[in-house]
Amino acid sequence: MNEAANLPYVFKTLPDWIHEVVLVDGNSTDNTIEVARELWPKVRVVPQRGRGKGDALTTGFEACTGDIIVMVDADGSADGGEIVSYVSALVSGADFAKGSRFANGGGTDDMTFVRKLGNRVLCAVVNRKFGARYTDLCYGYNAFWRHCLDKIELDCTGFEVETLMNIRVVKAGLKVQEIPSHEYLRIHGASNLRAVRDGLRVLRVILRERSNRRELRRRERHSPLLDSFPGEAS
Repeated sequence: MNEAANLPYVFKTLPDWIHEVVLVDGNSTDNTIEVARELWPKVRVVPQRGRGKGDALTTGFEACTGDIIVMVDADGSADGGEIVSYVSALVSGADFAKGSRFANGGGTDDMTFVRKLGNRVLCAVVNRKFGARYTDLCYGYNAFWRHCLDKIELDCTGFEVETLMNIRVVKAGLKVQEIPSHEYLRIHGASNLRAVRDGLRVLRVILRERSNRRELRRRERHSPLLDSFPGEAS
C-alpha cells in the first residue's frame, strides 16, 4: 500500500529469470500500480479484498501460478538477489525455505532492542512447544513449494501470519531450511508494524496453535479405534 517510492529499489534487485511478479495492492492512493507496471510491464496486479498483511499474502498466494512462491515485502528492506538461495534450497529438497536474520550470515538494520528481545523470546517458545529449531520467527522473507499451501491453511489477517506459517509447516511435518538473510531499513515511508500490539497477536497465535495441538492429541488418545480391543473396532 502506497509503496510507489520504494518499488524502483525492489524491482531493481529481482532476478530477470523469475516466472512472474504478483503485486497485491492494498487500495493505494499514490501511483503504486502505475510505477509497478512501468518497472515490470508483465506484473500481475491483484487488488486486496480485505485488510492486513495476512489477508494480502493469502490474496497473492491464490493469484500465483508458479510451482515456487517467494514472499517479498515492497518496502525495500529485502534483497531480491537472495531469491536464488531460497530457490536453491527448495530445489535441493526443502519444502519451505525460511529467511532468518539471526542465522549465521544474516543480519538486520531495522530492529530495535525491544523487537529483537520479543522475537527471541517468542522464537524460543515456538521451538520448545512445537519442536522447531528456528533462529528467527517474525520475518516475512520466505519461499516455498506451492503444494505447501494445501497443508498450512492460513486463517489470520495481520502481521502474525509469518508466525502462523512457521508453526504450521512444522506441525505438518514439512522439511524446513533456514536461509541467512539481511534485512535493510525501509527506504521511504513508515511501517505499520507496532511492536507491542503485533507481538501480542503473535503470542495469541502461538497459544491458539498450542491449544489446538493439545486438543488433537486428546482426541487421538480417546479415539474409539485406539481404545477398543482387537476385533472390536468398526
